[in-house]
Amino acid sequence: MPLARVLGDMLLLPNGHVLNINGASAGSAGWELGRNPVLNPVVYRPENPLGSRFQVQNPSNKPRMYHSTAVLLRDGRVLVGGSNPHDKYAFTDVLYPTELSLETFAPSYLDPSSSILRPNIISPKPKAKMHYGEQIIIKFTITGHVNLSLISVTMIAPSFNTHSFSMNQRLLVLDGGNSTKAVVGRSYYTVEVTAPPSGNIAPAGDYLLFVVHNEVPSPGIWVRIQ
Repeated sequence: MPLARVLGDMLLLPNGHVLNINGASAGSAGWELGRNPVLNPVVYRPENPLGSRFQVQNPSNKPRMYHSTAVLLRDGRVLVGGSNPHDKYAFTDVLYPTELSLETFAPSYLDPSSSILRPNIISPKPKAKMHYGEQIIIKFTITGHVNLSLISVTMIAPSFNTHSFSMNQRLLVLDGGNSTKAVVGRSYYTVEVTAPPSGNIAPAGDYLLFVVHNEVPSPGIWVRIQ
């Protein structure tokens, strides 16, 4: 870890990276016990070579200590809120006042320079239903040059965050098998993937589905697996 951190909130991103955000560099969880806010998020990129997997991000200006939260949004941003290291709400005469504001963290894949790499899902439509083990054809567009070997499809279960831990977190990379990613038109593409095989891998319910190109995810669409 490049920065000491307790009370941090760890969140899976659509491209398989891991965000570690919020928290303090000293102390421990509990009332009034954290010190020295860590304002810089850190992204862990597991596919990078050893020694370059952690990347420090631009800082926030709001300390978010005990009882902070982070939630993935459909467009790929992360909604960040909270911070209340006190037994009750305390807005004055304390080291770290109760924080009720919300802000968003934009991962580097949302940088405008990556917009031409970003897919946009055409079909299936939002709220589509899928069944375990079925073949699914996903149609999408990309405005820039496409590297077909760097296309993947992921699904993320919606999680809820509390006490530095996101309950129900689950990232699935769907199997493409031997299917070919075919050009439909000048800027339209399809990929055929297989839905998760059972509820042991993906419990029934709602998921955000993303097409990822060269580590840049599309806006997600809600799908339901059953």
